[in-house]
Amino acid sequence: MGSQEPPSRKYEESLQITQEYRESLPDIQNTAEHAIQGADVPVAQVGSSNFRMPIRVKGDAGPAREVHASITGTVSLKAGDKGINMSRVMRTFYEFKDEVFTLDTLETILLRFQETLGEEIAHLQIHFPYPLVKSSLRSGLEGFQYYEIGFLANIDGEGNFKKFLQMDYIYSSACPCSSSLADHAGDQRNVYGIPHSQRSTARVTVEVANGESLNIEDLHQHCLNALKTETQVMVRREDEQAFAELNGAFQIFVEDAVRLLHKELDSDPRIRDFRVICSHLESLHSHDAVAAVCKGIPDGLTVGFPDFRTLVR
Repeated sequence: MGSQEPPSRKYEESLQITQEYRESLPDIQNTAEHAIQGADVPVAQVGSSNFRMPIRVKGDAGPAREVHASITGTVSLKAGDKGINMSRVMRTFYEFKDEVFTLDTLETILLRFQETLGEEIAHLQIHFPYPLVKSSLRSGLEGFQYYEIGFLANIDGEGNFKKFLQMDYIYSSACPCSSSLADHAGDQRNVYGIPHSQRSTARVTVEVANGESLNIEDLHQHCLNALKTETQVMVRREDEQAFAELNGAFQIFVEDAVRLLHKELDSDPRIRDFRVICSHLESLHSHDAVAAVCKGIPDGLTVGFPDFRTLVR
C-alpha cells in the first residue's frame, strides 16, 4: 500500500463554498449511526442561551430605544429525535434584528422557531437593562435609573401563546420594628438611635392578557404605586432629607412589600397573572428577609423554589 500524505495544516482562506460542498458536509444530528445516547425520552427544553445582540425596544409613546440584550431561545424535543440544529435558534432570531420589539413580537419569532426547528413547544427570553429618567424628590435634578427587564414568552403545539413582562425594582425598606425600638429608647431613656433600613429588590413577573398591552413604564408605575421608596439617582441634601421622610412615612416588612404589590397588580385587568419575589438585604442581620406571592389562578404561575440570592444588588 502506498503511503498517504498527512493532512495539510494550512488554513484555506480562499476556499469557495458551493452548494454541492455544503451538501457533502456530515450532519451528525440526522445520521442513523449516531443514535440517541441515554434514555430515549422527550427533552423539555433544548436550545441556545445568552447570545447577545443590540435590539430596539418599544416602551411608552416615545421613540424605540436600543438596548443590549441577552437572549435565550429553546424548543421541546420529541422522543426519537436526536437533537436540534442549535445554530438555527440564533439564525431565526437574527431574521428579526431590525424589528422594534414588543411582547407581541415574540409570538412571531416563536412561530418561526416551531416552523424552522420542527418541534411543538417553543420558549423565548430576552433580558436587558432599560433606562428611565427619574427626577429627584425636591431639587429638580434628573438622572437615569436602570431596570433589569425581561420579555418572556412561550407557545405550545396548539398555538396557545403566553407573554410575560418582568422587572427588577429596587427600593428602600425601613424596618417598622427598628423604628419603634429607636423611638422607645428616646422616649424612655433619652437615648438617640437610628432605625435600620436596607436596599431591597422586588422581582415582578406579570402575564399580560391576550389582546392587551402593558409596557415597561406601566409596570414601573405599578411598582412605584405599591412601594413608594424607590432608590434615588441624583440627590442634593434636600433630596436626602426627603428620602428619610419618605422612608419614615412608608415603613414596611418584606411581608408587607409582597402584599402591597399583590394588591396593586391585581387591580389591573390587563394583567392575567403575576408572581412577586422580594428580598430585603438586612443591615441588622448577615442574612436576608425574603417573601414571595403569586396571584393563584388555576394552571397559573407558582412561587416554586425561587433563588432569592439572585436578587442581591
